[in-house]
Amino acid sequence: MAGRTTARRAAKKAGADADVAPGPVTKEAVDKAAAAKKAAPAAEEAAEAAEQTGARTVAAKKTAGRASGAGGSAVAVPTRTAATTPPGELAVRPGEDPWTQEEVDEARAGLEGEAARLNAEITSSEAALAGLMRDSGDGAGDDEADTGAKNITREHEMALAANGREMLEQTERALQRLDTGTYGLCESCGKPIGKARMQAFPRATLCVECKQKQERRG
Repeated sequence: MAGRTTARRAAKKAGADADVAPGPVTKEAVDKAAAAKKAAPAAEEAAEAAEQTGARTVAAKKTAGRASGAGGSAVAVPTRTAATTPPGELAVRPGEDPWTQEEVDEARAGLEGEAARLNAEITSSEAALAGLMRDSGDGAGDDEADTGAKNITREHEMALAANGREMLEQTERALQRLDTGTYGLCESCGKPIGKARMQAFPRATLCVECKQKQERRG
């Protein structure tokens, strides 16, 4: 702002100097006055343009600030994009028919439904576990049988929650593989798992051979 004000003052001063030229009138003085008079409007226009440009810049910054939220940083909204790989290019075993769009949509819907069910189960198990943990402090008068029953119930809920989280992770992983076009590829050997196996076990990440090797090492 100070720079634009200085530019305006300089432009006005140039105009004033062009109108009043002290000292003896010579050809050189007349030429200088004429040049200054011509430069004055240009300097004034430049100052005005700089001021307008600065105003637009400030407005743009304010708009960006409002768009990014009250904290000044953009809020990232996680989204899952649809698979870019055509269904017919998903991995299948020799002799199997290619995936169709309907089959892919069915697999996706099944996985998303499973994810919703698992989320609900995990929430329920964690709520029950929290209640059991609260009650454990109030069991001063319980006999050994009651205490043992509570411990068994608590361990059962913990196991359910842990198993649900593991299955949810596998389900989300399968959905991600659908999105990236790697659904149906064995994560161990890189060969097709098989369309029939994927339809029977949508969360499968290993082909039959690699799964058997894993179980033998087990």
